[in-house]
Amino acid sequence: MTVDWARGGPDLLVTLDRDAGPLGIQIQDQLRAAIRDRRLGAGERLPSTRRLAELLGVSRGTVVDVYEQLLAEGYVESAVGSGTRVATLPSGAQARRAPGAGAARDRPAVADFEYGIPDLGSVPLTDWSWAMSEATRTLPTAELGDEDPAGSRHLREVVTAYHRRVRSGCAVADDAVVVSGFRQGLAFAFATLARHGIHDVALEDPGPREHDVIASRAGLSAVPVPVDDDGIDVDRLRESGARAVLLTPAHQCPTGVALGPSRRRDLVAWAEEVDGVILEDDYDAEFRYDRQPVGSLQGLSPDRVIALGSVSKTLAPAIRLGWVLAPPRFVAMIVEEKRLSSRGAPGLDQEALALLMETGRFDRHLRRVREIYRARRDVLAAETDAVFGPGRLRGLAAGCHALLRLPDGTSERAVVATAATLGVRVNGLTGYRFAAAETEPRPPALVLGFGNVTENQIRRGVRALAEAASGRLPSPSWATTRGGGS
Repeated sequence: MTVDWARGGPDLLVTLDRDAGPLGIQIQDQLRAAIRDRRLGAGERLPSTRRLAELLGVSRGTVVDVYEQLLAEGYVESAVGSGTRVATLPSGAQARRAPGAGAARDRPAVADFEYGIPDLGSVPLTDWSWAMSEATRTLPTAELGDEDPAGSRHLREVVTAYHRRVRSGCAVADDAVVVSGFRQGLAFAFATLARHGIHDVALEDPGPREHDVIASRAGLSAVPVPVDDDGIDVDRLRESGARAVLLTPAHQCPTGVALGPSRRRDLVAWAEEVDGVILEDDYDAEFRYDRQPVGSLQGLSPDRVIALGSVSKTLAPAIRLGWVLAPPRFVAMIVEEKRLSSRGAPGLDQEALALLMETGRFDRHLRRVREIYRARRDVLAAETDAVFGPGRLRGLAAGCHALLRLPDGTSERAVVATAATLGVRVNGLTGYRFAAAETEPRPPALVLGFGNVTENQIRRGVRALAEAASGRLPSPSWATTRGGGS
């Protein structure tokens, strides 16, 4: 995308050697090279002749001659009121593509069931704009310097108070470290555990595969432990020899099950037995529909649990803020990992998030999107029941994704690939398995994220998945029900 610079844009870097020949020729050569190399993109506005002449210390007439020559050669174009802009060169005339060109993922034409994306159309940008403005207006001048290494004290007070009130936690501000999202917090926590003499960390199988990479970078070995209908198998965890475990107890990713009450007690008992640590990924616990809220494990065993949270699912991934709530013996080392790795999250953003939460705007947003997600979940359940048969959709009580079990013998990979040709993006359960654990087969299934799809896209997407799974067009008995598809 071309940047539409106002008033000719920032200064151009053109270097002149006044002992190396005509200055106009030097300017022409450098501008041609910049345009060919796409350092100046098609449609990008060049400085006015007066401004460039002042910048380079040459006569305006010299720059006028340069622009006229480039215009004659087709490198630039000029229009009254628009100034001089870089022209679109013919194919093959550019030396290389602009950085990042073509990197954006195209949005599927029918439905995008990508896991982990919230409703981006519902992000409370007006409230966020207010919070940023208020943070800018009220933040003391002294706090515009380097922040406390643990992060904004105000945000840590608010986050821990929220966690105590909403998730039955018991952390206080001194237990919290503000980070730039969940993955950064996890990397700091893993590194801290490694420095405390822990070598192996158990990960849920199935579960997010990037976690084993983060563990490896921190010097830990990842050990897969299976998940069943009550959550992680604690008996298998004991057999693994690991002294740390990362899990998603409120709404397991990707199966959607909640860690059962007896498993929660067994898990805490395991941690006491092995002097272990539980890392709790509290990623979408705010979204629940048919059950009472599930309390945080941190409140159950504060000396054994490191709780990690962020706003990537509740607000938007672009607001890169998260937190780590840790037992006191780990906090200083997590802060040190943060200090050595980065300068921390932007202070104004931290203050804005604190204000958003403290004034009730954050909670108001959650209540609104919870109802949006509930309606989408209900449409997804009704449509999959009608098309695939009842009882195949799991993990519906909370969160923004569900697990659709496919008919036995169905090839997940074939369904995912065929669905893509029909304009639907979806992930198979196999993509969440560890290679070492695939000797324990699971029924074929699809992970359906419904946070960022409309109800009509859900209907059309489910029908396309049925077509992909069956190899034939949907039958009229269900293709015309539930409100059509466009």
